[in-house]
Amino acid sequence: MTTLHHNLSLKDEIRDFWSMRSETFDTMPGHEIFSVAERQAWLALFARHLGRPPAGAKALDLASGTGVISLLLADLGYAVTGLDLSEPMLARARAKTVGKPIRLYAGDAEDTLEASDSYDAVATRHLVWTLPDPPAAFREWHRVLKPGGRVAIVDVDMTNPRPGNGKALRLLAKLARMVSAPKPPPPYKAAHDDIVSRVYFAKGCRPEEIARLLAEAGFVDVAVDRDLRAIHRAQGRFMPLHQRLERASQDRFIVSARKP
Repeated sequence: MTTLHHNLSLKDEIRDFWSMRSETFDTMPGHEIFSVAERQAWLALFARHLGRPPAGAKALDLASGTGVISLLLADLGYAVTGLDLSEPMLARARAKTVGKPIRLYAGDAEDTLEASDSYDAVATRHLVWTLPDPPAAFREWHRVLKPGGRVAIVDVDMTNPRPGNGKALRLLAKLARMVSAPKPPPPYKAAHDDIVSRVYFAKGCRPEEIARLLAEAGFVDVAVDRDLRAIHRAQGRFMPLHQRLERASQDRFIVSARKP
């Protein structure tokens, strides 16, 4: 049967989906930060890939959601601009970032409308796998960065198991879920799966492909880093076993690069 879609663009559907998810977004480990250990691990990760900012440095947080990454960037010393398609997400972020050097606006990660050569850093978390047009987005991020500015992309391939033991961990996760008290799929699962089937990375958000596209957009010093263990250990303390195993089976990574 052919799936019928209403008269909205894919971006409209993505915006509406995350607006609907905004009410419970911060209740989920892996979205909000629930411990000092996790916060310190995130700060170390971004410092490793973006460096310590000079005085007056500016960062652009794309798909800023409820402000989690914006707050981390501000803690590192950046003046932060956060853009997100979803006004409900932005409303929650504004409540959390009062008094911080953070500006939040409705905006499109593929067409930011920000000035060229204006940011020292661009950061995203769990955005790229949802993008309809990553090549256009990466060209846009290259445009808004100053020469020498850096991009840091935290994302996940939820389709393909991680290299090494990913397949075995996925099997263990299924067994663990079977013996736990099973929960029905969330009511938004069908909408989520339908959107995923139509984005650029519908067959999996592979970091090597992100790296290739960044190089095509003009970035240099492109690096893939899968060492997010400190973050995942801290998050796992708040997750049931089957969820920890499932997340461990996924290819989770950060890709960073520099504008020449």
